[in-house]
Amino acid sequence: MTAVNPLRAYVAVTAAYWAFMLSDGALRMLVLLHFNGLGFSPIQLAWLFLLYEVAGIVTNLAAGWIAARFGLAFTLYAGLGLQIAALIALAQLDPAWSVGASVIFVMAVQGASGVAKDLAKMSSKSAVKLLAPQSEGTLFRWVALLTGSKNAVKGAGFFLGAALLALAGFEAAVWGMAGVLAAILLAVALFLPPGLPTGKKGTRFSAIWSTDDRINRLSLARMFLFGARDVWFVVGVPVYFQMVLSDGTADGRRAAFFLIGGFMALWIIAYGAVQAAAPQLLDAKGKPESEIIGKAVAWAGWLTPIPFLLAAAALIAGTPALWLTLTLVAGLLFFGFVFAVNSAVHSYLILAFSKKERVTMDVGFYYMANAAGRLLGTLLSGVSYQIGGLPLCLATAGVMAAASWLSIGRLR
Repeated sequence: MTAVNPLRAYVAVTAAYWAFMLSDGALRMLVLLHFNGLGFSPIQLAWLFLLYEVAGIVTNLAAGWIAARFGLAFTLYAGLGLQIAALIALAQLDPAWSVGASVIFVMAVQGASGVAKDLAKMSSKSAVKLLAPQSEGTLFRWVALLTGSKNAVKGAGFFLGAALLALAGFEAAVWGMAGVLAAILLAVALFLPPGLPTGKKGTRFSAIWSTDDRINRLSLARMFLFGARDVWFVVGVPVYFQMVLSDGTADGRRAAFFLIGGFMALWIIAYGAVQAAAPQLLDAKGKPESEIIGKAVAWAGWLTPIPFLLAAAALIAGTPALWLTLTLVAGLLFFGFVFAVNSAVHSYLILAFSKKERVTMDVGFYYMANAAGRLLGTLLSGVSYQIGGLPLCLATAGVMAAASWLSIGRLR
C-alpha cells in the first residue's frame, strides 16, 4: 500500500464501480420488461433472476478468498470482463426458442452477471477499508459516498434500460452496453494506479468463514433487510405497475416502459442520495460505535411497519385504483428513505467490525448474506405475487423487515 495515492485509487475504483452498476441496472430492467412483455408469468420472471442471486452467494464467499490470494485489482478486472461476456451472450438469445429454453439460457447468463457484480462490489467495498485515512469519521463518509453514488448510478441504469428497450430494442441495447463497458474496462486498466494489495498465496479457503459474532449477526440482519426490499422490488410492484399503466397497444407498452423505468430509477437514485447523506442524517461524526449500533436498531424498527401499511392499503383497494397507485409511489419512496439509512449503517458497520488483514473475506461473507437475502426476496416476490397479489407481496416484505429488526437488535 505504500506506493498508492489513496484518493486517486479511491476515485478510480469508484469510477469502475459506477460503470459496472450502470450496466447492471440497465440489464435488470431490460430483462424484466422485455420478458414480461413476451407474456412470462411472475414466477417465470422470478426464475430469470434466481441464478443471478445464487451466483452472488457463492461468489461473495469465494471472491473474498480470491482477492486475498490474487489481489483486489484482479477481482475488479474479472468482474468487468465477465459482465461484458454476459452481455454478449445475452445478445445471442433467439426469439424462436421455446419459453423453457429461453428461461434456462437467460438464467445462465444472469448467473454469470451475478458473479461479475459481486466480484466488482467486493473489490470496491474492500478497497475503501484499505484506502480510507484514519481520521475521525472518514471511513463512514467514504463508504457512504461510494455506496450512495453507486446506487444513484444504478438507478440511472434502470431508466437507461427501459429507454433503450423502448427506442432501440433488446438486442441493440445489449450490444451497445457491452461496447461501452469494454471501453471503460480498458480505461480502468490503463489508469488504475498501482499499489492495491496483491494478495497472499498462502491464504486458505477455510478462512472465509467469519468467527466474529458481530459480523454474523449483522450479516443475518442484512439478509433479511434486502429480502424485504426485493420481495416487492424485483417482480411484484413492476408487474403491478405495468398492468395498471399499459393499455395493451405498442405505444401503451412503450409509455409504460418509460414510466416504470422512471419510477424504479427515481427510487434507486433517491436511495443512493440518502445513503450518501447518512453520516450527516445520523450525526455520526465522533460518535462511538455503540451509539451507531443503537441508531441501526432504531432505524430497523422504523422500517418494519411501512410495508404492512401498504399491504393493508392494497387489500382495502381490492382492485387497481388511482389512489392505491399514488399511495404505493409515496409509500415506497418513504420505505426507500428509511431503507437507505439502514443499508448505509450496515455498510459502515461491516467495515468497522472487519480487521484489515481479513477485510476482503469478512466483506465477502457479509455480501454473501446480502445475496442470500436477494435470492429469498426474488423467489418470494414471484411466488407471493402469483398466490396473493400485491397485498401478500407487501405483507411478506413486512415480515422480512421485522426479521431484520430482530437480528440487528442482537448487536446490542
